[in-house]
Amino acid sequence: MANDPRPVVAVSMGDPLGIGPEVIVKALADQSVRARARFLVFGTHQPLLDAAEAAGIEPFWWRMPRGAPEGVASTLSLHDVALIDDPRPPTDAFARPHDRSPNKLAGEASFQFVEDAISAARAPEGHPLRARAVATAPISKAAWALAGRTQWPGHTELLASRFHARRTAMMFVSPRLRVLLATAHVPLHQVPGLLTIGRVLEKIELAHEACARLGVARPRIGVCGLNPHAGEDGLLGDDEQRVIRPAIDLAREQGLDATGPHPADTVFERALAGRFDVVVAMYHDQGLIPVKTFFRDEAVNVTVGLPTPRTSPDHGTAFDIAGRNMADARSMRCALDLATQMATR
Repeated sequence: MANDPRPVVAVSMGDPLGIGPEVIVKALADQSVRARARFLVFGTHQPLLDAAEAAGIEPFWWRMPRGAPEGVASTLSLHDVALIDDPRPPTDAFARPHDRSPNKLAGEASFQFVEDAISAARAPEGHPLRARAVATAPISKAAWALAGRTQWPGHTELLASRFHARRTAMMFVSPRLRVLLATAHVPLHQVPGLLTIGRVLEKIELAHEACARLGVARPRIGVCGLNPHAGEDGLLGDDEQRVIRPAIDLAREQGLDATGPHPADTVFERALAGRFDVVVAMYHDQGLIPVKTFFRDEAVNVTVGLPTPRTSPDHGTAFDIAGRNMADARSMRCALDLATQMATR
């Protein structure tokens, strides 16, 4: 293992009742994915086994009990994928369940899987569980709430807390479109009050840093307006004049190639045509509608601002199709590939 140049990527299984186990099994069954990295999967065995059986995939991972890391190094020298099997959930709790909806037990289990993956990323050099990047399968925010984990609405907030990251953002990377969100999981009516010159400037800076980390030497950043027609010179709202344009001016004073505010109904078309390397969107759906319209199942969610790369697929738990061998694993495969690329870079 010491002579193996491939990075180790920690993978959390996500909600055991969702499609996380299925997309992980299907993505990691691709030997081209495993050729570029080694993977520590933090989860529980039965949902992965059920997913493999439903898909006709021969189990390819090596199973190791949680809390016994001593054999991980030798295992990863022989196997590309090791499951760190958490024995705390009851053995049959997630075996082919009839009710696939958010529940407390699955919420607590998925929370612990993420905690274990984060611990691997924060482990010191030389530790057998040391990982260079984290890839997370989907969790249910409702299930986390049922488990009492309301302090963290989702992955991004938990990761920021555990890594003590002061500045973070959600960024979506797809084949021809990168989008970073100025605000994320908040009600739409709260967005205008959350947008300040400092906040928008911070997200422009993070967009620049993230693109540089992805190998873009001088990122061209297109910044969205908030209102229709980017406010139409104040006729349709003054957020652009009061907040967004001053933030862009400050970014340009730092030497960043940021322009705008651009009308949101045209900026993404220009980005797809190659005019921008990244778009900073003001709120969740403004940025995610174009990404998921053009690149659903190919886009990757990246948490920007962490010391360790973190990626995830662009979809949720999909309880409605979980356990039916219907999930598309392309986004999970892209998330693993991007985590590998970022860890190597």
